[in-house]
Amino acid sequence: QVQLVESGGGSVQPGGSLSLSCAAEGKIIRLYHMGWYRQTAGKERELVARIRPDHVTEYRDFVKGRFTISRDNAKNSIHLHMRDLRVEDSAVYYCYAEEMGWDQMRTYWGQGTQVTISG
Repeated sequence: QVQLVESGGGSVQPGGSLSLSCAAEGKIIRLYHMGWYRQTAGKERELVARIRPDHVTEYRDFVKGRFTISRDNAKNSIHLHMRDLRVEDSAVYYCYAEEMGWDQMRTYWGQGTQVTISG
């Protein structure tokens, strides 16, 4: 019922910046958390940052002070600004959103976008 459309991603040098965007489309009831996970080969998908409708944010320690997540509730979209990027930030980044119903919460995932940090 909900599709997440990601944009951004690409390649950047260490210390550089990159921005990701994600917009939810479709028949939306209400979205709770929206955020970004990332995954590298051989590792579990890990939370990077997420944000609630009231704009309360949560970041993993390794991105605090470098990444900023924001949200536009009217557009059901989120934005992740990444700065001071490191090689270890390289991963496939996945947008996710939680759709709230009265009796169920459903999680949606984007297709993923590649972020590569290299010299």
